[in-house]
Amino acid sequence: MEKLASDNDRKIFKRGSKMLKEFKEFAMRGNMVDMAVGIIIGAAFGTIIKSLVADVIMPPIGLLLGRVDFANLFIVLNGKGASYATLAEAQAAGAVTLNYGIFINTIISFVIVAFAVFLLIKNINRLKKEEPAPDPTTKECPYCFSVIPIKATRCGFCTSELGRE
Repeated sequence: MEKLASDNDRKIFKRGSKMLKEFKEFAMRGNMVDMAVGIIIGAAFGTIIKSLVADVIMPPIGLLLGRVDFANLFIVLNGKGASYATLAEAQAAGAVTLNYGIFINTIISFVIVAFAVFLLIKNINRLKKEEPAPDPTTKECPYCFSVIPIKATRCGFCTSELGRE
């Protein structure tokens, strides 16, 4: 019985090491590494966009709309008559709030990221110009369907005369 258990252990170990080897090959493929780098850069890009929206874009928009701070636009859901000047005060007091100003900031961030990705993809596609197909050098005989030179006036296989095309 012990020998059987040890044989099973060896099979499991071999299977596990084979699976580990396959996983290592999978993880080290070029596209997996590229994807990981893309995710890291995307996260950093998201942080930059969040700062751009919150610190650069929204303050002038808020000023134009009468000194509105979008981050502090909220509705108290369990207010019981209490009013709070800022979202931080409401949250510190334990009030349940609907933070629609932060949602507006998030929507604007999304639109900016989507537009940036659109511009990136558009420029990449412009750089990927496809080369035109080369002019054909052969044609098919309409009688025997053999491949013959394009300038041929007689088929070399069935000897049929071909009109000038």
